[in-house]
Amino acid sequence: MPAAGRAIVIGASIGGLLAARALSETYAEVVLLDRDRLPTGPAARRGVPQGRQLHVLLARGREVLEELFPGLGAELSRRGAPAVDLHGEVHWYNDGHRMHRAPSTLHAFGMSRPLLEDAVRERVAALAGVRIVTEVEVTGLTATDDHRRVTGVRTRLGDGAAGALTADLVVDTGGRASRSPLWLAELGYRPAAEERVDVGVTYVTRSYRREPGQLEGLLGALANAMPGQPRGGIVAPQEGDRFAVALSGMLGEQPPTDDRGMAAFAATLPAPQIAELLRTATPAGEPARMRFPASVRRRYERLRRFPAGHLVMGDALCSFNPIYGQGMTVAALEAQLLRTLLRRDDDRLSRRFFRRAARVIDGPWSISVGTDLRFPEVAAQRTLAVRFVNAYVNRLHAAATADPALGAAFLRVLNLIDPPARLLAPRVALRVLRGARPSPTVAPAGKADGQRPSASSMAR
Repeated sequence: MPAAGRAIVIGASIGGLLAARALSETYAEVVLLDRDRLPTGPAARRGVPQGRQLHVLLARGREVLEELFPGLGAELSRRGAPAVDLHGEVHWYNDGHRMHRAPSTLHAFGMSRPLLEDAVRERVAALAGVRIVTEVEVTGLTATDDHRRVTGVRTRLGDGAAGALTADLVVDTGGRASRSPLWLAELGYRPAAEERVDVGVTYVTRSYRREPGQLEGLLGALANAMPGQPRGGIVAPQEGDRFAVALSGMLGEQPPTDDRGMAAFAATLPAPQIAELLRTATPAGEPARMRFPASVRRRYERLRRFPAGHLVMGDALCSFNPIYGQGMTVAALEAQLLRTLLRRDDDRLSRRFFRRAARVIDGPWSISVGTDLRFPEVAAQRTLAVRFVNAYVNRLHAAATADPALGAAFLRVLNLIDPPARLLAPRVALRVLRGARPSPTVAPAGKADGQRPSASSMAR
């Protein structure tokens, strides 16, 4: 079927760019609208305040982006993004247990969010029929007289001039601040039910010069937050021979931004390599702080009425706790889903998309929220299944100090390659039962598996 019609995408960040890529195969014209004046290179911008923070593209997200943009991985490599073996080149401390490292085919790129966004934006801007319009704010939706179909958007330019743009499909990728709930209410639609999990996360990222011998020659480190210790830390490589270090605190815990305070904060983590890096490395930028109050999931798939010609994607649909690094990968999976659904020409796109997107989100949401529910201070219902899985995964982490197959199984789930249920498969469960320690302990650095001292989990 030849391309026809116009689609509008609200927001030209990662989610919007991926949506535009999916739409470009079906619509003759795709218009991305963004409030910012977009940079001409890889630079942070006002409309993406989290852009200065450490970002991780999970292994599954890397696969999908390579499918949508063939050769993107090679381009990122040429632009200085190092490839990382997530199991063999990263120090992992999960719940205080140091994972046994092993070579793997589970690879990711170390890069800043601005570099990835710039590379994807260049690819999208070069697509036939795609146009990126900057410094324009979307103020509402237009619709047919009976409000059963969205027909476009109302806009306001930087000089205050109002306008409108018609479209056959409007896709909201406006992030956590999405105004679709308000706009849909103006058209007479009930709001989607929301699931909210308050986590009170604050995280601070700073970049440092990457030099030989740091992190004992590896490329990453992670120590996750756990009950009684709501602090975490991640080190990941980036382009420009840099390491990005992110310190995080949950439930109101506040990482400092001064050199001495950051090093002291890192010294409380079970991964000594992070504190050592902060004590000795040369800063390559100023620290940036970000707050994230709650994970929010909007259940549009449960609405009985929803207008044709409108979709919601990315963080506007589900905003995950950023500690687990799932947002960009889920946005890529949603774009892949949209691309598939658009090949069918019917008027039930929104219903089909929201229902299948819910299934895409279910796995990452269960990982993120289930992990957060380990903390008794997080107010939410805990089913018997959630309690069992959390206890089981803790035993898996203990057993993974000696069994690399368990570490590999965990990383495949964490990177959204395998579904969470795969960790309960009989062959995995048997290894957990055989190898788990009876009580959680912090493995002394350098002694758990005969390796040099190591730090923890980068792909979260």
